Parts: sequence; C-alpha cells; structure tokens
Amino acid sequence: MKKALQGALAVLVVVFAAVWILSLRAPAQEIPYGLSFSKLHSDELGLNWREVYLALLDDLGVQHLRLSAHWPMVEPEDGVYDFSVLDYQMSEAAVRGADVILAVGRRAPGWPECHTPEWASALSPPERGVRQLAYMGAVIERYKGAPNLRYWQVENEPYINNFANSECGDLDEPFFEKELALARSLDSDHSILVTDSGEFGKWYKARRAGDLFGTSMYLYVWYDPLGHIRYPIDAWFFRAKQNLFDLLEPKKTILIELGLEPWLNQPIKSAALDEQLKYMGMDKFREILDIARRSGFGEQYLWGGEWWYYMGQNGHPEFWDAAKELYAEE
Repeated sequence: MKKALQGALAVLVVVFAAVWILSLRAPAQEIPYGLSFSKLHSDELGLNWREVYLALLDDLGVQHLRLSAHWPMVEPEDGVYDFSVLDYQMSEAAVRGADVILAVGRRAPGWPECHTPEWASALSPPERGVRQLAYMGAVIERYKGAPNLRYWQVENEPYINNFANSECGDLDEPFFEKELALARSLDSDHSILVTDSGEFGKWYKARRAGDLFGTSMYLYVWYDPLGHIRYPIDAWFFRAKQNLFDLLEPKKTILIELGLEPWLNQPIKSAALDEQLKYMGMDKFREILDIARRSGFGEQYLWGGEWWYYMGQNGHPEFWDAAKELYAEE
C-alpha cells in the first residue's frame, strides 16, 4: 500500500513537472487585436448594425475583422442570393484599410452555432449538403478577389459537438473534407483557417485540416447543470496546450475568439442590465484580457463588440472606452 502511494505521488510529480515545463512560453511582445462582427448579433440586441459596424471601424479603429457569411443571410430563398450586407461590410472595411477573415459554412460564429435557412431545414441531409456547397461556392467566387480578404474560415469549431449537437448534429467529416476541397479548388490564393475550442477542443484534427489554426478562450460561462461557472484555468493552460501541439506539428495559431460579453442562459437583451454586469463586469473584462496577454497567443480577435456598443447605449460606456484604449495601442 505504501509503495503504491509512493508510486502515485511520483507520477503526480512527473505530471505536474511536465505541465510546468510545457507552460513556459513567453508572452507575445506585441499583440495585433482584431474583432469579430455579426449583423445577426447586432439584430439580436436591437441595434442598427450599420451604425455599430461603422463605429467599430471609425471610433474603435479596428483594423482586423472576422466577418460571417451566415447562410440564411446570404441565401434567404433557395437559389436567391443577397450579398448586400457582406458587400457593404467588405467595402467599408477596405476603404479603411482593414483586412477580413471571412467565415463560411452552416456552422458559423454565434449562437445557435448552426445557421440553416428555413427553406433548407426540411431538406434531407444529402440534398442540404448539395445546396450548402452551392452557397459556399457562391460566396467564395464573389469575395476571393477582394483586396482586403485575408483568410477563409471554413465552419466554426467543427469538431466540437457537446454543446452544439442539438442544432448541428454530429460532424460529417467526409462532408467537411468536401467543404475544404471546394474552398481550395475555387481559391488557391488564400489560406484556410480551421478552428477549435480552447478549453475542450482536442485541436489535432483542426490543426491538420487547416492551413492555419484558430482557437477560442472563454472563462466565465453558463454550464448546465452547474449554472454560471469560471473554468479553473489560467494563462498557463493555453501556453501548455500550444507548446504541446507545436512540438507535434508547428502551425500558425490565432486566438480567434476571446469572449468578452456575458454568457447567459437566455438572450442577452432579455436579461436585466444588473445581471449582465454580474457576469461580465469590468473586473472580469480586464481579467480576461490580462490572461489572454499572458497566454502566449500572438494575434487575438475579441468577441463582444456589439455588446460593448449596446452597453454604451444603456449607460455603461466603460467597456467601449476600454476597448478603444486597447485598439489605440496598436
């Protein structure tokens, strides 16, 4: 019994030592900050999306954007395409010298994870797949020549199924390979970003699938059945994970989604302001940014710009002001 206990303790010491060694990664000297923007999220918050978008570009001075070609927005009717929103976003960004990562696919940034047009929901999976590839092809053909297009993002965290299964179902990996092949065949000039969860993602499949890799960082979340929790991790966790995978297969990595708005179990706008501030006050906002700075990630794209604007419209400009200082540092 004594020998077994000593053996277990020795194993723990080795494990902790290995994690400590892996976590030794210098913070980036300079961090280019980007931002995700979603018309869908602006609409959910009852905002004028054009007003918000221009404020992000002109007032915050954002120069690196991740935009989403949500399928229902682009193809509201079968075979009828509406590129007006994306045309506006791409052109206004270009005028200001801002580059764009453009996400395509059924699973795109923002809840409910998978965004399917109403007309396509009743189709069989094979039929829907054909129509999805057609939509993706139309988007890629239209924007592959945009001077400010930086990367394509194909799907969003496609290998994570636990919290999105009800909306997305299990990942059809052969179909995902078709999506990647389509993007590469239509546009060989732009690299493809594939993403995975920072906390739960296994990373290796997403890293292999894409030309570069993007991950997320969320600390304060709603986790059923526990309710609101803070993940018991810090910057060391992300440094160790990066170092481990860099040893196996070095690849350019971006922190593509840094969560800086409240994660609630209801739409944000339906929650009282006090509740929103309880789960994302300035203390948590600054804590998350500090952890991200120490995480070893270079480029970092923030998530929550629409909410910062919304809060500014509701008597709480502190989030917007803090973000403005951050982007001014570049």
